[in-house]
Amino acid sequence: MKIDFDGIQAFVVTAELGGFNKAADQLHITQTALTRRVQKLEAYLGLKLLDRTTRRVEMTAVGRDFLPQARAIVNKMTSAVGRLKDMSQYAKGNFTLACVPSMAAHMLPQLIRQYADVCPGNRIRLLDAASYEVRQAVLNHQAEIGIAVNGETHPDLIETPLFDDPLVFICRDTHPLQGKDAVTWADMREADLIVVSNFMATRVFMDYQLAKHGIRLNGNYEVQHHATAINLVAAGVGCAILPSSTLLDGDRAHVRKITLTGPVVKRKVALLRHKNTSLSPAAHAFYELIQKAHLKPKASKAQLMRKSK
Repeated sequence: MKIDFDGIQAFVVTAELGGFNKAADQLHITQTALTRRVQKLEAYLGLKLLDRTTRRVEMTAVGRDFLPQARAIVNKMTSAVGRLKDMSQYAKGNFTLACVPSMAAHMLPQLIRQYADVCPGNRIRLLDAASYEVRQAVLNHQAEIGIAVNGETHPDLIETPLFDDPLVFICRDTHPLQGKDAVTWADMREADLIVVSNFMATRVFMDYQLAKHGIRLNGNYEVQHHATAINLVAAGVGCAILPSSTLLDGDRAHVRKITLTGPVVKRKVALLRHKNTSLSPAAHAFYELIQKAHLKPKASKAQLMRKSK
C-alpha cells in the first residue's frame, strides 16, 4: 500500500487552519496544488474528508475521526526528517569505532575530546581489540571506522596510513640500560622481558628481530595488553619492548622509554573503513578529524626538487 504523505499533510494543515488559502501559504504551494493533493487522497480512500463551501472548509465526520491519526503521521514524519537533516548538517548521531588498545592510551582520548567540541552530544561505541579483530569488525559492519596496525590487506577495506610507530625499550630507572640514549636489539640478550601475547602485532615484530639476532626470550611473564606490561615494568617486575605510542615521556614516574635501534622497527598505524559502505555523518566527521590530525600534506614537486639539491 502506497502512503500519500503529501495528501495527508495537506488534509491536516487545511483542517487545522480551516481554509485552503492559509494552508497553501503555510505549505508554500499554490491553492490549486493543495486542492489536488486533498482530492487525490480522498479519491484513493474513496471517502470524503473535507466539505468545501464558498466561505470555509469543514471536516466530515470521517475527517474528524481521521485527523488525530493523520496528525500523528505528519508529526512523526516531520520529526524523523528533521533528525536526518540534523545528522546531515551537524553530523549528529552515533557510531562504532574499532581500535587497537595501544591507540586508546594517548591518541584516541585527545581525538575524542576534539570530536566532542565539534559534535557535542554524539556517542561513540568503542571496540578495543587486536589488529586482526579490528579489520574483521570493519569488514563485518560491526564498526564503521577502524584504527589498526599494518597487516594483510583486504580488497574490501580502504586503508589510509596515519603514522609510523617505532618499537622502544621500556624499563625502570634502576635498570642497567636506563642511562643510555639508545639501545640495540643485541642489548636485549640480558633483558628480562615482559612480552605481550603472540596474537599481537607487536610480538610478531619483536620475535622476528630477536630471532634474527639469535636472541632467545628471557622472561617469565606474558600479558594480553600493552598497558599491563607497562604496569609490570613500573612495579619492577621486568622490562618490555613496546610501541612508542603506548607511553609518553613523563607518563609514569621512574619508568624510562629508550630508542631501540639496530634496526629501528616501526609498525604502521592505519585508518580503516569499508570500501563499499558510506559512512554515517557522525562517523564521517570523526574520520576527517583523524585524517587532519595525523596526515601530513604531500610535498610539492618544487619542494622535492629543492630538497634533492
